[in-house]
Amino acid sequence: MTITGLMFAGVLLAAQPADVFRPAYIKEAMLKAAAWQIAHPNHAANDWTNGAFYAGVFAAWETTKDPSLMDAMTKMGAGIEWKPGKRIDHADDIAISQTYVDLYRITKDRALIQPTIDQVDAMRKAQPGHEAELHGITWWWCDALFMGPPTLAKLSVTLNDPSYLAINDTLFQQTYDRLFNHDEHLFARDDSYLINAAGEGKREANGKKVFWSRGNGWVAGGLVRLLKELPANYPKRAFYVSLYREMMARVIQLQQADGLWRSSLLDPDAYPGGEASGSGFYIYALAWGINNGILDKATYEPATRKAWVGINTLLLPDGHVGWVQPIGADPRRDFTAESWEVYGTGAYLLAGSEIIKLK
Repeated sequence: MTITGLMFAGVLLAAQPADVFRPAYIKEAMLKAAAWQIAHPNHAANDWTNGAFYAGVFAAWETTKDPSLMDAMTKMGAGIEWKPGKRIDHADDIAISQTYVDLYRITKDRALIQPTIDQVDAMRKAQPGHEAELHGITWWWCDALFMGPPTLAKLSVTLNDPSYLAINDTLFQQTYDRLFNHDEHLFARDDSYLINAAGEGKREANGKKVFWSRGNGWVAGGLVRLLKELPANYPKRAFYVSLYREMMARVIQLQQADGLWRSSLLDPDAYPGGEASGSGFYIYALAWGINNGILDKATYEPATRKAWVGINTLLLPDGHVGWVQPIGADPRRDFTAESWEVYGTGAYLLAGSEIIKLK
């Protein structure tokens, strides 16, 4: 499908809440958002930001089969010889490899995944590596659970090698044990946001603990992409399903009146706008759970539909997704309706790829 900016602007400006669920609208919106972002690169191709974006581009290609999206992914990978980032044991640097594996499954060209295989093998041999030496665990920040686990799971399934899942389980469990808060059912961004036994630590202006929306969105999206790969009889699958359900139950409690989520989950009144990247990942995760019978439709679908209506108010006529919090490690206020980042578009594309499947 090919669309023009004028055609899309007409669809967008005329769209009412019911319209944004029409397959034609969803496909046109996804293509316009992807095209705008592809035309406005702002990071190295194998940067973690593009790991999220191209995950969305691949989902948009699956949804629309538009050849321009396949062409963009192929050019991206070929242009850097299908290399991940340089850091051996940093999860950010294999986020882009999710797309490499997805494309390999189509082309069967080993060149697309061999650099990633080599890097992951080096990481496994180096355990405990540089990140663990610095921080105590390898995946020491919650965002890593979007970056690393899906890549390892995709390699495991594609190569029929369970050892990739074994290392994922070990590293994931370490992150969970350190950062998951069982009272709030959310992840702290890293251990600098943990509250000590005396009740001391970083807090929001309202006194609540700091739980970053996008950080937890990364986790939610990562869980979906991990669960999509795990065999039904995989021994650890029940743990991941349980964690996913626990988080989604909490996430819908924190949704705001406009259907979206703020940068800080527990102090929404102190932060502007409906932050698009965290919201997009939540929509993706919620819709996927409904579509796959893991989340109760009656309980979760109203919140999911409300969120999709809300995030489409952030999609500007030129195709760029606004109200995206800039790169950072915590909730921020320094962004506006015009603010964008590639991962915000990636989250929107992932969301649309599941919303279109809602019955």
